[in-house]
Amino acid sequence: MEFLLWFSLFIAFYAFFGYGILLFIIIKIKRAIKGKPVLPVVMKDDLPTCTLIVAAYNEEGVMDEKIKNSLELNYPKGKLEFVFITDGSTDSTANIVKKHQEIRHMHSDERKGKIAAVHRAMDTVNSEVVVFTDANTFLNTDAIVNICRHYSDAKVGAVAGEKRVYAEAGNATAGEGFYWKYESKLKAWDSELYSVVGAAGELFSIKTALYRPVPANTILDDFMISLLVAKDGYRVIYEPEAFATESASQNVTEELKRKIRIAAGGLQSIVWLRALLNPFPNAILTFQYVSHRVLRWTVVPFFMLLALLINLIIVFSGSISLTYQLLLLAQVGFYLLAISGWILEERKIKIKIFFIPYYFCMMNYAVVMGIFRYLRGKQSAVWEKAKRQ
Repeated sequence: MEFLLWFSLFIAFYAFFGYGILLFIIIKIKRAIKGKPVLPVVMKDDLPTCTLIVAAYNEEGVMDEKIKNSLELNYPKGKLEFVFITDGSTDSTANIVKKHQEIRHMHSDERKGKIAAVHRAMDTVNSEVVVFTDANTFLNTDAIVNICRHYSDAKVGAVAGEKRVYAEAGNATAGEGFYWKYESKLKAWDSELYSVVGAAGELFSIKTALYRPVPANTILDDFMISLLVAKDGYRVIYEPEAFATESASQNVTEELKRKIRIAAGGLQSIVWLRALLNPFPNAILTFQYVSHRVLRWTVVPFFMLLALLINLIIVFSGSISLTYQLLLLAQVGFYLLAISGWILEERKIKIKIFFIPYYFCMMNYAVVMGIFRYLRGKQSAVWEKAKRQ
């Protein structure tokens, strides 16, 4: 029981923090031997042709601003095309897009989901590179330039931009912003070691020739598309100077809805990408994939519960070990902070110290619910988007 307790705690700690510490050490050693990576310098005339694809569903509230933001992007004239797909939209989203002749508009009255819309658009793309971004995110002016400069390296097959989450001060979803800052640092280290293991749909890019259509029932299409590029032997680079900014979820209920969907999609992706669990083709990629993604989306929540249960059994079975008593006190204290955060959120009382443990526990609860949802076959690729602040 003692071994199982320490093993459970180790896996939970490693998946969220230990891997980051290990990556930091590896990167320091790598830099000491080879030096810090140098960003590629590419003349603007040498940048590849590019298509920006935006799949939007009922986004009339942000579409004017999204179009303005897209048209203001800095890229060589004649090398950037815009494609907006508004399939199934029942509000004025399609009409807003139609007003702009600079944008190629695609629309179907039938709603089949985001990935079906993306497949239709990809069938019409002739550029060397394609960039995907969401309708409710806004890019920095040089985002496309900073992404596409990496394609001067033939080993690079995809580039992941940075997701930045704006959260109101004191809101419980500030935990989302903290989480994405940490995730961004892990992605930067992953990229420097070898490859990012999965890009966020808010902003990522691939070489058009490497695009492989994923099944219509894919839940995390962005994750799947980018990992298939890595599976084919290409690197997925992280570019923090290309960033997409969006508001945090309106509240924790909305964020939980989003996280459960991601967890269900994560398990689906692990099943479909099981070949990546074989370390022989690419041991480094497998190491990164398992450490950064697989553990979090499968066993960590269960090991957390197991650690608490075994710790309780050890202490209340008569153990006088101060180590196990303090360990139990630390675990109980952490969960009490999380519960307090939940209670305070319900009462709309804002105390920052409770937000992070509350958000962390909410994420792991979402993984459990997402696993059950996937196993029951209840998660559709067409889903209700989370409301934002």
